[in-house]
Amino acid sequence: MNIFGIGLPEMIVILLVGLLIFGPKKLPEIGRSLGQAINSFKAGAKDFENELKREAKQLEEGVKVTTSASESEKLVDVSSTTNTSNNS
Repeated sequence: MNIFGIGLPEMIVILLVGLLIFGPKKLPEIGRSLGQAINSFKAGAKDFENELKREAKQLEEGVKVTTSASESEKLVDVSSTTNTSNNS
């Protein structure tokens, strides 16, 4: 068992030190609070990631719309140039 580079013996020592410092009544409460904080952080990170993806998608769609609009303008420019040369 290797979590965050910490093996089983190190985990046992950390838990024993925590038990000595905080006592048996506070340790579950601290663990619960830590778990809630980690879950909250994960939810915030996921929301941030979704927002970033949504913004990137909107920017990408904006670039596509701008590109197609500029291509249409080029076609109009070419046809207007052709029309003026035909009129001469």
